[in-house]
Amino acid sequence: MTAPLTPPHQPDPHDPWQAPPSGSRLASGGPVPPTAAERRAELVRAAVTALLLTAAGLLLGLLWLWLAPRVPLVSDDTAVYLKGSEGEEAIGADGTFVLLALAFGLVSAVVVFLLRRRGGIPLVVGLALGGLLGSLLAWGVGTWLGPTSDVVAHAKEAGKGVTFDAPLELHAVGAAVLAWPIAAMIVHLLLTWVFGPRDPEPEWEFWGSGEAFGPAPAPGAGAVDGPAAPADSGPGSERDSGAGADGGASGAADGWPRRS
Repeated sequence: MTAPLTPPHQPDPHDPWQAPPSGSRLASGGPVPPTAAERRAELVRAAVTALLLTAAGLLLGLLWLWLAPRVPLVSDDTAVYLKGSEGEEAIGADGTFVLLALAFGLVSAVVVFLLRRRGGIPLVVGLALGGLLGSLLAWGVGTWLGPTSDVVAHAKEAGKGVTFDAPLELHAVGAAVLAWPIAAMIVHLLLTWVFGPRDPEPEWEFWGSGEAFGPAPAPGAGAVDGPAAPADSGPGSERDSGAGADGGASGAADGWPRRS
């Protein structure tokens, strides 16, 4: 009879650093992947969000036209000049548009988050796309409804020495147009990170035979090499003890040692 074998190492199924064993699955409380109908609903909500924000660009354009400072020009029948030598109003239009766009981005992100708290990638894309299209629409509305872009005709119409307004323009077009979508995405992601719902941690359920996931065997209950000993081979058996005694005596008489 040999020494009992050491039972194999049984990994702890609750150890977070252990890979899930074969024959395991996520518990029903874990996150469930969205179905095709849910994906279509998310795309529809994102498209509606983009359309509504694009329409809100009309309001941004009207506010920009109303609040942006005017650039005064004057003509002497030969050329057109800035009435103010510093021309601070020239950059005031860009600053007004950027501030309004940032405010629209903040408000749109808060409204979208309150209406759809779980968010999602399609909704964020729709929010950014709607802000970009809304900014472009606002830029077009402001320049179209503002003073005419034909400065020469406007100067002739106003007359010599008469002050008139320059066209409403954006000089830093890229920064002004991207202010709304960037602000909307940043604010929405922050709101989702702070106040958004949290997905439950996945839990593993195990199934299988008792040998695979049952308790480890006792130290002395290991397997043995060779056939098992018979039940009557103990020290109390007279037959075995007698046979052993005779075998020992005959072995000593023959001169051949025998292994007991």
